[in-house]
Amino acid sequence: MSPNLKARSALAAASLLLASPALAQAPQADAPTTEAAAQAQPVMTKPPELLQQVEAAYPPEALAEGLTASVRLIITIGADGSVSDVLPTEPAGHGFDEAAIAAVRQFRFSPAEVDGVPAPVQVEYVYHFTLNAPPQEAPGPEQVQAAPKATLTGQLISRGSRSRVAGATVRCGDDPEAPEALSDADGRFTLEVPPGECAVRVVASGFQLYQTKEQLQANETTEVNFFLAPTAGALETVVRSERPKKEVVRRTITRQEAQKTPGTFGDPIRVIQTLPGVARAPFISGELLVRGSNPGQTATMMDGVRIPLLFHLLGGPSVVNAEFIDQLDFFPGGYGSQYGRAVGGIVEVGTRKGAADTFHGSVKVDLLDAGFFLESPVTDGISVAAAARRSYIDTLLPLVLPKDEGSTLSVVPRYWDYQVRVDFGAKRDARTQEEAQAQAGGARSTGYVMAFGSDDQLRLVSSGPETERDLTVDTHTLFHRLKGDWTYRKGALTSVFTPYVGYDGTSFKFGAAKQDGVGYTVGAREVLGLELSPALTVRTGLDIVYEHQSFDVEFPAPENFEYVAFPGAESVGELLVEKIGLGSFDGALFVEADLKVGKFTFTPGVRGNYQLAGDARNLVLDPRLWVRYEATERTQLKGSLGLYSQPAETFRFITLPYGNPELAYQRAFQSSLGVEHRLTDVFNVDVTGFFNRRFNNIAAPGELRSLPGGGVIQVPYSNQGIGRALGLEVMVKKQRASASDRWSGWLSYTFSRSLDGRTGPAPEGNGGDFGGGFGGSGDETYGLSPFDQTHILTLVSSYVLGNGWELGGRFRYTTGRPTTPINHTFDLYQVDRNRFNGTYGPYASSRTSGFHQLDMRLDKSWQFQSWTLGVYLDVQNLYNAENVEFTFNDYRQRREYEVPGIPILPVVGVKGSF
Repeated sequence: MSPNLKARSALAAASLLLASPALAQAPQADAPTTEAAAQAQPVMTKPPELLQQVEAAYPPEALAEGLTASVRLIITIGADGSVSDVLPTEPAGHGFDEAAIAAVRQFRFSPAEVDGVPAPVQVEYVYHFTLNAPPQEAPGPEQVQAAPKATLTGQLISRGSRSRVAGATVRCGDDPEAPEALSDADGRFTLEVPPGECAVRVVASGFQLYQTKEQLQANETTEVNFFLAPTAGALETVVRSERPKKEVVRRTITRQEAQKTPGTFGDPIRVIQTLPGVARAPFISGELLVRGSNPGQTATMMDGVRIPLLFHLLGGPSVVNAEFIDQLDFFPGGYGSQYGRAVGGIVEVGTRKGAADTFHGSVKVDLLDAGFFLESPVTDGISVAAAARRSYIDTLLPLVLPKDEGSTLSVVPRYWDYQVRVDFGAKRDARTQEEAQAQAGGARSTGYVMAFGSDDQLRLVSSGPETERDLTVDTHTLFHRLKGDWTYRKGALTSVFTPYVGYDGTSFKFGAAKQDGVGYTVGAREVLGLELSPALTVRTGLDIVYEHQSFDVEFPAPENFEYVAFPGAESVGELLVEKIGLGSFDGALFVEADLKVGKFTFTPGVRGNYQLAGDARNLVLDPRLWVRYEATERTQLKGSLGLYSQPAETFRFITLPYGNPELAYQRAFQSSLGVEHRLTDVFNVDVTGFFNRRFNNIAAPGELRSLPGGGVIQVPYSNQGIGRALGLEVMVKKQRASASDRWSGWLSYTFSRSLDGRTGPAPEGNGGDFGGGFGGSGDETYGLSPFDQTHILTLVSSYVLGNGWELGGRFRYTTGRPTTPINHTFDLYQVDRNRFNGTYGPYASSRTSGFHQLDMRLDKSWQFQSWTLGVYLDVQNLYNAENVEFTFNDYRQRREYEVPGIPILPVVGVKGSF
């Protein structure tokens, strides 16, 4: 046999690369059999094509012995078509593996596209080393006969969910010359092969290798359905498209990643509370305290529309059903000019469109609430998804809350929420973005209409025989939003237009005071992007919103405003009944650009905001800059600085004595500097330092002001608030290297120092939110923030036990919050008010005890042919730590009572998905 060499190769399969985004995320840690497959799969609209092939050097030892081999490789192809990684799946030995890997690393492919966008993919590639046999004579015409053919056609379906498997390769046997077929968006394939026994082999990313045998008859068609078993877990990240990073820190979390994080009860948004830069808020509030900012200074958005609440009252689950969440972007600071109206961070919740293949859904029931999620195609190019949830925690939670004498806290919350989304866009038979644009006359339009809302009711009662005081609060909060989204693409131009309307309702009762509020919102957002060159992209847009709020209020007149206190009694005036209404407009223009210069990427931007609220006219300009430097393939340096603005809430602009019509924008300067480094293929570390200054923030009570007819009052609000925060954030994450890697997790640590203060004189009696004596500086109105937490540590880990079992844990520790200690030596009796006032030590000179808690979660799933059943046990506060959440004093201000948080709380849940 001639020693001529011939290296032949066959592209066996192209499939999605399941990999996490560039920065920190929740862990990938799921069992092989989960409900993850029930989710809609992205569609590969264009597979990669081999453009440049390099012949491998035949190993001398193998050549001398006349050995041949077939080396199976998993190739990672980047979004630019280059080969970024090559791994053998079945080592062949004799030097074949090394030779094949060295050659394949030099291959060049055309980029694959997922949903019309270039994306990284993995392919299985078989490199064959063979020795050529001598050429044989070609048969004569009389020897050539038409070979009989058999047809194998069918559909590939994900076992346990009935999702269609697109982009999979189907072939008969291992012969590299055998014909193969690629499944389409509906999972359908057609394969023509010689009749007889077909050893079917189906290769699809995220699924186990499927093998079976089919007997095929000549000139006949055999139709089959193959159910593929998923190999990846529910926490595996699906990268639908690679978005360029334009922020120093953007931590992106997917629905699948977060649903099994211990202590979150399956709520992906709750994972934010365990990321670096986020301080722990009291369990009843559900606030987001980001990088030293105060409550209300972090904007929460859903599909680009701001919403008033991210979590249900009592720190409950998020107002979005977990199954409806596609992706969660968290920006602790340094975000681009497209975002505004916040001086803290930004949380953007992205929902997902309904499935395009078939009808899917899930039902979840646990001790806290019950909900469902449904999704289905309506017709070609149109799909719908809907979800709803209702709690019954108002019945169960009081049973587990502490009832010790003197510290009773009865909590009765109730909530429900809903989401409905209808998507329309490109036809499913459009395999590429170019084809879709050709069908639309050179352009492509997609969009959706969505309605969502939430309703909360909460009543708190704090009482005890020794306190001789009751605190009763009745609260009802609801909101509804209706939004549209239209995305238009043509060439290098992209336009996204988002109009929306909203309704908000609030009802509040505190003793004799009552307030009912109604708010209406109309807004729109337009973002235009133009890629001028591979090195320069420009974005600009308009962001406008109009709000009208009206209130029916009933409460006693403010003391010393219309009624003067008299000795021996509390100041009691007539009950004021008011109907107040006010509108406000806030419009913004923004522009930013991405400029690549060598290893540097610069994103300068500017945002201008103009506000009309009553008689107020406010204008601000916020320049911003973001820089990234690719130091090495594994190391990136990053930095940002800029100004940020946030308007005061509309209701604060009402006239005296209830508001201040002269308020201005709240402002902040934010800066950060950090480094990302990929230690190994599975370990990543991210370290970021930050320094922020806040000024012109809302302070309550406000400044002293003289009345026109004489006298002095203190306005409820004024722009006297100042503050600063500095800190260091560290995130170390271990990802799952493969489906066989059982362990994943992350560690996040934040060192933070947050100060709050006010300009001008301190409030009467050194009250209010700010007070003095910090660091002996002599500035009596500057000190530790009430929400300062010096050290924040979170450790999360998950381990796949096998056979559908998974165990996870989360440990948290935070420094206690600053408090002003009560002086127990004497109390002060005010005769004119008939009440006791306590005496206190230096402001924020002590802290509550540090918070620490261990949460555990155990999951078990059973996968059937058409549906998946999951059962979980989620235990909060496993060792029943008594963490202090609140303190209050008795009526003489002599004794302080501590209200602990939740004790050990086990929650059992069941979830079925199909």
